[in-house]
Amino acid sequence: MADSAKAEKKAVKFFDGVKAEFKKISWPDKESLMKQSVAVIIISLVVGAIIAVLDFGLQYGVDFITTLQL
Repeated sequence: MADSAKAEKKAVKFFDGVKAEFKKISWPDKESLMKQSVAVIIISLVVGAIIAVLDFGLQYGVDFITTLQL
């Protein structure tokens, strides 16, 4: 019985700590959040396009080299 009371105290203490830490968080405003989200999406698309172009180019190059008749 004492162990469960001790565990319950630890859980309550833990969640009190979590609540205190959440109050310290500096949440971005809506405009800033939107700008950052758009930037992440655009950068992800650009990097994805670069990787796709490199992949197709390397695939073409390897196919070209492997089909050469010497």
